[in-house]
Amino acid sequence: MKIDRLLTTPRLSVVLTMAILLVILPSCGVGVQYSMTGTATAAKTISITEFYNNTDLGAANLGQTFTNQLKNYLIQNSNLAVVAEEGELLMEGEITGFTIAPIAPTATSDPNQINNASSTRLTITVVATYTNTLDENMSFKDRSFSFYKDFPNDQNFTDVEEQYTRQIFERIVNDIFNASIANW
Repeated sequence: MKIDRLLTTPRLSVVLTMAILLVILPSCGVGVQYSMTGTATAAKTISITEFYNNTDLGAANLGQTFTNQLKNYLIQNSNLAVVAEEGELLMEGEITGFTIAPIAPTATSDPNQINNASSTRLTITVVATYTNTLDENMSFKDRSFSFYKDFPNDQNFTDVEEQYTRQIFERIVNDIFNASIANW
């Protein structure tokens, strides 16, 4: 008698419906391949042109450093082959901002003294264009990606510039990957 009531309850019909959907849905193809790395593309190749350094303050090799970091990230985190030309996907862009600005001002009790900042912020901006030849709807043009790193004013910037630049690039590369290849 209890089994008859269990079979007619709304809860059982919901469970059965969910079980059926879990069996049916994975067999339905949607034209997009998903991999364990989080990419959502059927492409097998990507071409990445050198990102141009269009900043006044950045190191001369800033564009090359960013391009190499982007390529390495894609090689390690996707199944895409990085090719010199004619990839199914194309990534290009430029570094448009490299700014160092004082933040967190500290006040002095003497009105004749200049107020100093206790911290400095390094901000880097990259503009990227992503072309997906297999699905133009996934492409974007001139999208801006930016991130920053704050550091104490008592640090010599030249001593930490390379380290902080790489840390900022890691974040920007991750954001570009999520916006393009991973399609988040």
